[in-house]
Amino acid sequence: MLGLTSRSKDPWPLKFTRHNFEAACHNTQRCSVVYDRDQFTRRYEFEASGPPPAGDWKQRWTAGTGVDKCFPPPAQVDWISLDGTEHHARIDIGAMFKDRLVRHNVPREDIPEGWLAANAIDPVSIHVLMEINDRTITVYTRAHVATKSLRVPGNDYSNYRNDLIEVWTHTY
Repeated sequence: MLGLTSRSKDPWPLKFTRHNFEAACHNTQRCSVVYDRDQFTRRYEFEASGPPPAGDWKQRWTAGTGVDKCFPPPAQVDWISLDGTEHHARIDIGAMFKDRLVRHNVPREDIPEGWLAANAIDPVSIHVLMEINDRTITVYTRAHVATKSLRVPGNDYSNYRNDLIEVWTHTY
């Protein structure tokens, strides 16, 4: 195993210090998500959002907006479901991730030691993804975690996992 600096800790379980955030609204008459003083749903604030994209869109879904190391106040979600009911929710992302653990599906023995050592010094960032779909809010996460083996045999650029993992859901 590569030597760790005196500042670093055991890199397992994987922890994060930074996160990115994104929200998507589907099947709503109107939808607004404000997190870290940023409006993530400008397109749907005053109009219907429509159904989710066709196909396996969630497998390509990532968060593009970086958030400070500390968690901001809860996300404010205001929307009107398809039946015309107004909903208001405060979703505390910080409470969901208070342990700072990276949710992933890679066993420690499948992660390269060098990547683990580097992660102890500069932890991986995660993507926090919030979907509002009619009356349900679901929060997912994903993180790029290196693997010793290739996901796609013969593709040298497939030595990682980036699984979408459901963290929390609630129907209003």
